[in-house]
Amino acid sequence: MKDRGIIFNIQKFSIHDGPGIRTTVFFKGCPLRCKWCSNPESQLDSVQILWNESKCSRCKTCISTCNQNAISIIDNRITIDGKKCMGCLQCIANCPNDALKNEGEYKEIEEILDTCLQDKDFYDESNGGVTISGGEGMSQPAFLKELVSDLKKENIHVAIETTGYIDHELFKELSILFDLLLFDVKHYDSNKHFEGTGVYNDLITQNLKWAIENGINILPRIPVIPNFNNSLEDASGIADLLKDVGAERVQLLPFHQFGEKKYDMLNKVYTLKDTKALHPEDLNNYQEVFINKGINCFF
Repeated sequence: MKDRGIIFNIQKFSIHDGPGIRTTVFFKGCPLRCKWCSNPESQLDSVQILWNESKCSRCKTCISTCNQNAISIIDNRITIDGKKCMGCLQCIANCPNDALKNEGEYKEIEEILDTCLQDKDFYDESNGGVTISGGEGMSQPAFLKELVSDLKKENIHVAIETTGYIDHELFKELSILFDLLLFDVKHYDSNKHFEGTGVYNDLITQNLKWAIENGINILPRIPVIPNFNNSLEDASGIADLLKDVGAERVQLLPFHQFGEKKYDMLNKVYTLKDTKALHPEDLNNYQEVFINKGINCFF
């Protein structure tokens, strides 16, 4: 149903997801599998159960509660089979130690709208608004269109953080709904892009170019990831790509480890576990590459 969508978080007073004070609505579901993803719980478009090992007593209540036989113990770890789990949340309700929690729930448009409208005064005072994040908001197109339409009726500035990996015709239909597109650019080399994200960048580049050529307010953003796109050669290649599509500005997002614990709770391997975070001061030379090519580059 288009009036319901699967959401995994609504974060108030966001200041890094577009201009001013914002409410960020996190959609669940993403076509990419970025190795550094800080929201790994956003990738699947279904309810997921997270397990907190430090709280678990291995009492097996969750196993006996699950009618789908989706829960087991493997190597002394509680493991949830996502293909069997129906998202009934009975395991969470019956866990005596609060060791389980869900990520993702279906919400109606009206509920999300009511939450966003609570901070309308802050949006107006700071030139802020609402940002759709994820995951990939465009992966729930009918729900997205209805939510944005209702936000616009309230004169709220709406932005979206997007991977750009969306069917081109659908992207053209959806991108014009927004006041601002925060558009990820992860690599200039399509094969390298695939290695890091699981998809090639041809469609992403096509959508980026179309948006710029059609006057959409778009801010390309580069998540700078060690051993993936953080070399000066990478910076030069990405800068050339941005010049080719007509981009005049870009924001750098230094790699961080804010989502590391989530991988353990999802029983996933995190390949960047021991990788040091980056800071703006680490990327001065990287930034200069873009500036020297005539692109306004900032953090």
